[in-house]
Amino acid sequence: MESAAIIRFTALGHENRLAVFRLLSRRYPDAVPAGEIARALGLKPNTLSAYLATLMQAGLVGQTRAGTSLKYRVEWDAVQGLIDFLFLDCCRGRPDLCPPLSRPAMQEAFVMPDTKLNVLFICSGNSARSIFAESILRQEAGDRFNAFSAGTRPQSELNPFAVELLAAKGHDTTPLRAKTQDEFRGSDAPVMDFVFTVCDRAANEECAAWEGQPITAHWGVADPVQAEGTDAEKRLAFQQAYGQLRNRIRAFTALPFETLDRASLQRRVDALESDAGDEVQA
Repeated sequence: MESAAIIRFTALGHENRLAVFRLLSRRYPDAVPAGEIARALGLKPNTLSAYLATLMQAGLVGQTRAGTSLKYRVEWDAVQGLIDFLFLDCCRGRPDLCPPLSRPAMQEAFVMPDTKLNVLFICSGNSARSIFAESILRQEAGDRFNAFSAGTRPQSELNPFAVELLAAKGHDTTPLRAKTQDEFRGSDAPVMDFVFTVCDRAANEECAAWEGQPITAHWGVADPVQAEGTDAEKRLAFQQAYGQLRNRIRAFTALPFETLDRASLQRRVDALESDAGDEVQA
């Protein structure tokens, strides 16, 4: 294990390779196309290829093919092995020196508290997708969850097609406004239990860890704001985004929170992106 650990530490001991690894960690369990990684990090394709090759040789990243596209994903068994090496070898297994935070923390029971759980949905603009998610969760299970949304861009505004659709589906749109995630990082901000990114751009951005170590996941949905064509075609794109998010949120609220530990709940939340289905909700 020592030789493998040295190779893996060396692979991560470069600023840009570490940035690639961090991006893929944020997107896990997604496999991310090389082109998207390059755009998000501002890297030339040949430079990124060299970084990915080093990470793959170290066993930290795996490669899959989807048609003509190559996609990359973190190999978490190798990462866990590296953590175990640090704890068992360097710290001699002494929890007073190197507390193994990952496994015990994730094995704790996630019990539904008496108060509502706080859920934050993030996208780049907070103009449509995250606003949809906030409104849907509030309508579907507002007695159990406090729903919030935010964007990563410093300035935005609600998209009129999004507001129109929400109103048509019976949501109260009066309290909705575009805001940034900075509003939820202050000392007086509510501590989040869940943080979900609903667009790839927001998930690819590096940001500070959230206070309280909430369960996080990426539920990528195509941006309806980018839809082109007639107004009818644009409204269809918003309808599809709304339907995908509604399916995932309904599946999320149906999870047996009282019987799952944090590790099990994290896996179930991760799986919702592919398991919840994408049909349009009427």
